[in-house]
Amino acid sequence: MLAIAVVLLAAGLLYALLWRPREEPEAPDLGPAIQEATSKAVADLQRMNEESRKVDAQAAEATLDKRQAEIKALAERIAKGQERIEKEVQRRGETDLQTRTLLEQMGQTVGNLNSETAGLKKALRQPQTRGQWGELQLRRCVEIAGMTEHVDFEMQETIHTEEGRLRPDARFLLPEGRAFVADSKVPLDAFLDAQEAELEAERIVQLERHARQAREHIRSLSSKDYQGQFKAGETPDLVICFIPNEPAMHAAFAADPTLFDYALERNVLVVSPTSLIGLLRTMELGWRQERMVAEAAEIAEAATTLHGRFAKFIKDFDTMGKRLASATGAYNSAVASMEGRLLPQLRRVEELGIAPGKEIEPPEPMEITVRAIAAPELSEAGSPALD
Repeated sequence: MLAIAVVLLAAGLLYALLWRPREEPEAPDLGPAIQEATSKAVADLQRMNEESRKVDAQAAEATLDKRQAEIKALAERIAKGQERIEKEVQRRGETDLQTRTLLEQMGQTVGNLNSETAGLKKALRQPQTRGQWGELQLRRCVEIAGMTEHVDFEMQETIHTEEGRLRPDARFLLPEGRAFVADSKVPLDAFLDAQEAELEAERIVQLERHARQAREHIRSLSSKDYQGQFKAGETPDLVICFIPNEPAMHAAFAADPTLFDYALERNVLVVSPTSLIGLLRTMELGWRQERMVAEAAEIAEAATTLHGRFAKFIKDFDTMGKRLASATGAYNSAVASMEGRLLPQLRRVEELGIAPGKEIEPPEPMEITVRAIAAPELSEAGSPALD
């Protein structure tokens, strides 16, 4: 901007020197004055330009320092952000590796589980394996109920009948010589087929077959008439049908709502592990009450024996007191007889000089009184209950 002003000023001065109007007379020579003014203006312009450049340089330097500080701070933030990004990438890489490892392990676990499940399904389709599994679940429920074998129950006990031998899975012992029988039944073929069915119609068909299988197990158990092999009053008029799989039992009841009533009509009570444990806990309460009654009888018998023995002891104790009093009286009587009859004769003998020696001193009489039994319940007059 200063350069443009200098150029314009120089052009104005040049124009003023070259332009002369023809009509005017010759003017005085103003060249030196103009040259001096021009030199001064140029010097002022140069000084102003120099000051302006200094101010601009200082402002530019301050702005540069500010920009450099901002750039440095930005670079530091970028470096920190880059470092965090690198750490996050590294962490995610490690996490991804752990995730992949975990997924591989889960895949192996699921594969093993599927193979074991398939093996279990295959095993449960075999009648012998199902029977052993049912007996194992029955024993497990008995252990959870806190019962003891050969004390509270018998497993696989053989019952001899006129038609042959029966062998229920368990016979549970009740107080007063009573008992009830439980047998494990595991209808699972149709139930497993229903779980594997892809179509709803096929699943319903398999569940209905499952209910028919459960009904057949109930009919077969009822025909064995376990409760009829005991004397009247020794066992309830029913037998326990234990189904160790809760979903299988509920599926059978859902498919055939009359199944439970059908079982009760044939004196069969269908139970699951949960209901069997509750039944056994109730039975254990009966045993506990039986033990309390037996212990109460023992306590009563012990108290009766103690009462009789204490009465005999009191009687002997009273006799001993009376004899102590009698012994004291006899002692005092002997002392009086000695003082009145024996000692005078001994003194006479001493006076005659026949038996010189130490002077005989008479014994002191005893003033001991035996305390009589004063308690009315222990006195002779008030002791009919003790006798």
